[in-house]
Amino acid sequence: MPFVFGDRQLTHKHRMTEPPDEQLDVSAVFITCNAASQLAQALASVRFCRDIVVLDSGSTDNTRQIAESHGARFAHQDWLGFGPQKQKAVQMARFDWVLCLDADERVSPELARSISDCLRSPTHTAWRMPRSNFFIDRYLRHGEGYPDLSLRLFDRRHARWSDDAVHEQVLTQGSVGVLQGDLLHHSAESLSVYLTKQNRYTDIQAQKLAEKGKLPGATKLWLSPLVRFIKFYVFRQGFRDGWPGFTHIAIGCFNSFIKYAKARALLKAKDPDRL
Repeated sequence: MPFVFGDRQLTHKHRMTEPPDEQLDVSAVFITCNAASQLAQALASVRFCRDIVVLDSGSTDNTRQIAESHGARFAHQDWLGFGPQKQKAVQMARFDWVLCLDADERVSPELARSISDCLRSPTHTAWRMPRSNFFIDRYLRHGEGYPDLSLRLFDRRHARWSDDAVHEQVLTQGSVGVLQGDLLHHSAESLSVYLTKQNRYTDIQAQKLAEKGKLPGATKLWLSPLVRFIKFYVFRQGFRDGWPGFTHIAIGCFNSFIKYAKARALLKAKDPDRL
C-alpha cells in the first residue's frame, strides 16, 4: 500500500523512514490566517513535538477549532508582517528549541527522524532543511524549487526572526547545520491562488524598494529576469521538472521584473518629473 501523507502520495524517498515514536522537547510554531484547508495535515506532521503554537492574525474559518483539536495552543495577534509575526510566535513557545512552519508545510517522516537524531546531542544552534515545493502536479526536484534550503529549526536563545515584513530570515549567532529529509511545501491549492500570493508579495517588495528612494534602472528590469532564468532553469536544471518546472521559473522571472516595475510606478506617483 502506498504511503499517503494527507491527500498526496509521498515519493519513495519520503517513505524510507518512519517518524520518531517519542515526543521531543521542541515547540512547533505556526502563523496562520484562514488556514483551515491545510492546517490539519501540517499539525499531524509535527506530532513528535511536545508543544505546538498557532498564532493567528484573524481567521474567519475554523482554523482555531482545527488547531485546538490537534492539541495546539491558539492565540490571536493582529498582523505585524512576516518576520515580526513569526518572532511573536517563537516568544510564545514553551521550549527553547523551535521548529517554525507555515500551514502549507508538512514535515516528512525522514525529516522528523533527522530532527530527533540531531537534538539528542546538538552540534549546532540552528538547522536548515531541504524544502520540496509541490507545484501544479508534482514535487519539484530541481531548479528554483529544490533544495530551497530553509532555516526553520533553531535554539531561540541564539537566534531570532528578522524584522522584515516579507522575505524574512532567521538571524543566528551560532553555527548552522543541514538536516536530512524534506520539508514538504504545498504553496497553493491552485495556480490562480499561487499567482494571487505572488502579486501580493511583489507589492510588498516594491513598497520596500520605493521607500529606499532608489529608482530601478531599465537594465535592472530586463536583466534580472534573464539572469534568474539562466541560473535556475539552465544551470540548476529546472527543465527536468517538465511543464511545472518551466511554469514555476516563468512566474519567478516575471516577479523579478514586476517588483521593479511596481517600484518605478510608486516613485513616479510621488515625483512625476523623476522618470
